[in-house]
Amino acid sequence: MRANAFTKELRILKRHQFQELYRKGATVHNRHFVANILENNLQTSRIGITVSKKVGGAVTRNRIKRIVREYFRKNGRQFFENRDIQLIAKRTAAQLSNKETFLSLEHIFQKIKAGTES
Repeated sequence: MRANAFTKELRILKRHQFQELYRKGATVHNRHFVANILENNLQTSRIGITVSKKVGGAVTRNRIKRIVREYFRKNGRQFFENRDIQLIAKRTAAQLSNKETFLSLEHIFQKIKAGTES
């Protein structure tokens, strides 16, 4: 298996996990994304991605999810070791280019890191 593979162990997939993140997690946001963060008992960080139909059609939603997964696959492990993160795309995320999306994700992950170090 590749070292940077995005396996199921790195994803939040169950509804109750998303609900727990929403209820108990800390919230960080920027212009294009909202993130709910909660410490987990694992040795790795996991991410769940939410892009509602309000953001756009299936092609747009899948594009955003693909970019977020790629960002997390490449950069997520450098930020955290044991966090669950739910990333929710806002409507404005649909108009971003790939580069702008990466910059916005970089911004929100920096905010998350700053908040967890305090």
